[in-house]
Amino acid sequence: MGGPNLEIFKFSLYLFIPICALVHFGDPQWYRNTVLPYKDQLFPPEKRLLQELPTDQKSLREELTRIKNERLARRATKEKEEKKS
Repeated sequence: MGGPNLEIFKFSLYLFIPICALVHFGDPQWYRNTVLPYKDQLFPPEKRLLQELPTDQKSLREELTRIKNERLARRATKEKEEKKS
């Protein structure tokens, strides 16, 4: 049907695409420029993560009020910025 030329073309294409993908995506510079900034957008920084979970009721309520206060403060600053614009 296609002959040996078609088979050689398909075989070279099957080898060429994965090798090019490995060369392009395996480049450390590409990883630094593309993946790491996206990772910072996707996951919160370590300093914002809670390292120890609250175990008793009092510390849990304190943590919840802290989170709520931070959220209200961010909302207030955002509203002030919107009013200035």
